[in-house]
Amino acid sequence: MKIVYVYDALCGWCYGFSPVMTQFQEKYKDSLDFEVISGGMITGDRIGAIGEVAGYISWAYKDVEKATGVKFGSDFLDKTLKEGSAIFTSIPLSIALSIFKETDTTGNSVLFAAELQKAIYYDGLEPKDLQGYGKIASKFEIDSANFVEKMKEPKYRKLAEADFEKSSTFGVTGFPTIFIEVEGKYHKIGSGYMPMSQLESNYLRIKNTIK
Repeated sequence: MKIVYVYDALCGWCYGFSPVMTQFQEKYKDSLDFEVISGGMITGDRIGAIGEVAGYISWAYKDVEKATGVKFGSDFLDKTLKEGSAIFTSIPLSIALSIFKETDTTGNSVLFAAELQKAIYYDGLEPKDLQGYGKIASKFEIDSANFVEKMKEPKYRKLAEADFEKSSTFGVTGFPTIFIEVEGKYHKIGSGYMPMSQLESNYLRIKNTIK
């Protein structure tokens, strides 16, 4: 059985959900495989300067903090968001995840995805800062310079786009969305933010149903 976690690195509610997902993986890593898929929330004509949506983010982040307990960092709120020129695009973040999934042999994609979100929403990383992805990769003992070079290879953009297509094929309309995959069939565990107790309850209920 495998847990499929469809998320987007720029989804604020996914950022709020990342501690729950990492806790869930830690508890069930010995009995379940985990796959993270980038949903491609901000692509195409949605790509633009963060200043265009700063008004919305400036109050919406408070709802995420209140509901989930995560904190948005001052480097994001007082620098990236206020300055407003950083281009918000899911593509480079999704490329980074695709590189990691090909490179990693330890099943740490959930943790890597969480690090990507922390880099954006706490540390103020701009999505097009390729060197920043190298620094994140180095936390997982991956050569940072090599990782940055791979960020420029068309192969990994195609893999990221394949993730977007998977998300669409699953019928995902919002992030996060979590499935359990058993023998090629996908069963939705839930979508949107939920606490660990609810995620675990949903998982056990659906697991017992499909046995």
